[in-house]
Amino acid sequence: MQFDLYLVIGLVILVFSIPSIVSSYSEGRAPRIAALLLLVGGGMVVYALTQKGGGYTLDDIPRAFVRVVGHYLN
Repeated sequence: MQFDLYLVIGLVILVFSIPSIVSSYSEGRAPRIAALLLLVGGGMVVYALTQKGGGYTLDDIPRAFVRVVGHYLN
């Protein structure tokens, strides 16, 4: 469950970094916050992928989201 949480949070951070990247480039600024979000989110995803025994497949990612959301809603 712990690695599922890292994977889900990391993927959510990565998704939220995309608008920050687009906004930075469209306004001509350096994407500092976007780069930080990419590092943090990517680090969490890589940590989850390398530490879980057997790793994750693409089919496991939606299941991980359901397990994490279900755990915190119950």
